[in-house]
Amino acid sequence: MRDKIYECCKELRLSATFADNAVTLSGDTHQEYLVKVLQAEQEYRNNKRKELHLKQAGFDGLKTFENYDFEKIVIPSALNTENLKTAAFLEQKQNLILYGRNGAGKSHMATAIGVEACMQGKKVKFYKTATLVNELLDAKADGSLTRMLKRLSKIDLLICDEWGYLPFGAEGSQLLFQVIADCYEKRSLIITTNIEFSKWNSIFYDEQLTAALIDRLVHHSHLIVFDRESWRFEHSLMKI
Repeated sequence: MRDKIYECCKELRLSATFADNAVTLSGDTHQEYLVKVLQAEQEYRNNKRKELHLKQAGFDGLKTFENYDFEKIVIPSALNTENLKTAAFLEQKQNLILYGRNGAGKSHMATAIGVEACMQGKKVKFYKTATLVNELLDAKADGSLTRMLKRLSKIDLLICDEWGYLPFGAEGSQLLFQVIADCYEKRSLIITTNIEFSKWNSIFYDEQLTAALIDRLVHHSHLIVFDRESWRFEHSLMKI
């Protein structure tokens, strides 16, 4: 019977895990047995889907909110730590702008939110902003820009890390604006930056484009301020 089950699963293109569960699980009735097998298969597929979403997100490293220190992080009244930990703001297509010094924990928070979103079955994409701009420029150069923009349009959360750390040329700025504008009221954004809004023109070198970009971002955004020193410096072996 075991061999027959595995053979049938193979013919039906069911996973080996499904076959294993069909062999090992039991129930007091046929219906109970079937429910257990189907539930186990559903859990297996959900876990595989989460693993795929995490892989496709492109995180630098997986981080969570476990033991995350919220001290000296100013969170607006419309949000709270639970909203952040559960990524609840995604349901309203809202955005987060994480502002503060280098090493203050912005990227960690953005990644932890992204990981949680993946665990909920949402599609996430994490980029260093300069990398995103370079990929957009390369895609335009080789004729694949439309395909790249279509892929980005299917995600639920776009994370742009280290926003403004490197200036963009005119073409790169326009392409980035196109991506941000397309996200407006369709999907959520998280931006981490150490540059205040008033200085964003130094990144894009175009006052009108900068103003239009900020206008779209702030409409549905929450500003979270990291009013603390660099965590890396605080824990550095070189600290005197």
